Amino acid sequence: MAVTRQHVEATLKSKLNPSHLDVVDTSGGCGASFSIEIVTEQFEGKRLLERHRMVNAALVEELKQIHALSITKALTPEQWKQQEDKNSQASA
Repeated sequence: MAVTRQHVEATLKSKLNPSHLDVVDTSGGCGASFSIEIVTEQFEGKRLLERHRMVNAALVEELKQIHALSITKALTPEQWKQQEDKNSQASA
């Protein structure tokens, strides 16, 4: 059975408890490729590579069926807030 966007979301929510999560199936619905944007307090004090490893570890079973996983953003809540503030100032 193919991995679904909802399945990836549920797994990440249960294991990493994100305050923001955006999962996009970039494979056209077949579940072979996903893009992820995730914000969680569990990333505090972690380098980007460690954050990506945490996401990969959370999705270890799903990755057996997924062809490509792109983690576009892996931020702490504070980094997310700073980015949102910067974006709102740029559009003002």
